[in-house]
Amino acid sequence: MDRIRSSKPVSIAVITFIYVLAAVIGITVCISLPFNLWLNLLLSDIAATIFVFIFSLIFRNASVYDPYWSVQPVVITLCCALHCGFFPATVIVLVSIVYWGIRLTGNWAYVFDGLNHQDWRYTKLEKENGRLYPLINLAGIHMMPTLIVYACTLPAVYLISEGGDINAGSIIGGSVSVCAATLQLAADIQMHRYRKRGEHGLIRTGLWKYSRHPNYLGEILMWWGIAIQSVSVIHFKWWIFIGALLNTVLFFTVSIPLADRRQSAKPGYAEYRKQTHSLLPVPKKI
Repeated sequence: MDRIRSSKPVSIAVITFIYVLAAVIGITVCISLPFNLWLNLLLSDIAATIFVFIFSLIFRNASVYDPYWSVQPVVITLCCALHCGFFPATVIVLVSIVYWGIRLTGNWAYVFDGLNHQDWRYTKLEKENGRLYPLINLAGIHMMPTLIVYACTLPAVYLISEGGDINAGSIIGGSVSVCAATLQLAADIQMHRYRKRGEHGLIRTGLWKYSRHPNYLGEILMWWGIAIQSVSVIHFKWWIFIGALLNTVLFFTVSIPLADRRQSAKPGYAEYRKQTHSLLPVPKKI
């Protein structure tokens, strides 16, 4: 077990195998259930998440779940498209999601050090909550993100299931999503280069010169772009924007405050915060 945990290639291979099995379980559950599409997808998503959670317990590492965020929408939408067909609007939304998923999963693989490494946020929760941590691990680390990304992905699923031609909304929404994923890619590359130089302070170059969280901005905009594409094809339904809204709330109430508190321990943070926006990568008027 220690040899598996300490080797990055072996750890990635193990996690890939886990996710292939999770996908098989999810697909099997989805096609076996007699309910509506949204409920079948929800229950299959939960089943796959529980399967991944079991392995996070086996390896004592909640970061086993980390790729789920980017793999789940790609698997769901591709399977739906294979079943329903590839219409013009379908292609645009698939390009948006697959491009985003490849970028985010690639970034995870780049920074992942092996199963002996756990995200600092999970370690912090484990230390602070003691015996309650397994419950928090299941509900907060695994299930809550799964449900949020499910809500973000569902509008794309209904767009794919109904098909349709490309329209102005498809182009606008697709552009927003692709630009958002590209923004994340640029921010990640800049951060990786900064750390590769051995720097561990506050990055003050590129997008990070003006924004403390340009990667988070990209993640937020990504799902608003998907919602715009969906509403342009299947017309307005009250639930279409719920996923994008929940995702935005998650970043503003959890991800950004946690990251800011961690950064605040670094020298010069007060000045950096004063000179930068939380999200927008544009000069700030002081």
